[in-house]
Amino acid sequence: MGYLVKTLRMAFFGAVLTTCAGGVALAADFTLNVNTALATSDPLFKGLEEFKAKVEDRTKGRVAVRLFPGSQLGKDEDVLEQARAGAGNAVVVDGGRLAVFVKEFGVLSGPYLADGYDGIRKVVTSPLFDGWAKQLHDKSQLQVLSFNWWQGERHLLTNKPIKVPADLAGVRMRTPGAPVWTETVRAMGATPAPMAWADVYTALQTKVIDAAEAQDPAIYGSRLYEVTKYLTKTGHFELITGLITSAAWFDKLPADLQAILKEEALKAGDVASRGTEASLDDFEKKMAAAGMTVSEVDKKPFIEATAGVYEKLGYADLKKQVEAIIAK
Repeated sequence: MGYLVKTLRMAFFGAVLTTCAGGVALAADFTLNVNTALATSDPLFKGLEEFKAKVEDRTKGRVAVRLFPGSQLGKDEDVLEQARAGAGNAVVVDGGRLAVFVKEFGVLSGPYLADGYDGIRKVVTSPLFDGWAKQLHDKSQLQVLSFNWWQGERHLLTNKPIKVPADLAGVRMRTPGAPVWTETVRAMGATPAPMAWADVYTALQTKVIDAAEAQDPAIYGSRLYEVTKYLTKTGHFELITGLITSAAWFDKLPADLQAILKEEALKAGDVASRGTEASLDDFEKKMAAAGMTVSEVDKKPFIEATAGVYEKLGYADLKKQVEAIIAK
């Protein structure tokens, strides 16, 4: 009953957004509410703004796009469930969270899978990926608009220096709750502590957790350099994410609007990803200037420590297929 009430409340909220803006009725035939945990300063959010502008322009206002940074619509998992129930909501989400619906998505969040954006982009625009996306639509009522939203490499945030995996023994580290994330953190030597991104700053400040792992734009946007001392550049995940919405909502759109949404999501994903690439050095310089120690590290021990994650989770063969696509 609680979930039903929440879903109905979100549907009502979406309806209000489509009809009211300062008390003035809007002309949009359809409204897409896009949720992200990230701050407005994040390059990915700039891509979402590009997506909003281009969709509203190309559809001549028939589709309105509303952006909600800072998880204003709730946790990613909650927004996914609202979308599955048919609400016109979308969320920027990683493959690990989608693996509960279609297991293959989880490989995208595996450790040391690719090097930078270009390699992983080949995978998420491939026929192999298209097959996963169709399963997600048909079996779980979720529609991929595009999956080329690269947020950068994820690194370690700690209050003590980290050189090798053994240094993480006993460290409680926040990570998203999907198995591919928690198993990787455990393989690196830490104790995984899943929690919502919005709670990480306070948890670090109050020492509920000892550490976190994240990408530079998110670290800076959430000011985690204020509550941790060391950024160790392990680059253990390439954080590739997708813009995911309701299959039922999407399927009701006319074909021309469906095409525009997918085309502009792919273009905006490239804008966001290239913006991320261009921003990383600047973010690290700003965090260093604020007092954080930013350190390179020999990745080989971490690569070796996490190599078994794929086999443990049943992704060994799929990883080979993905690597073959990246190598082309």
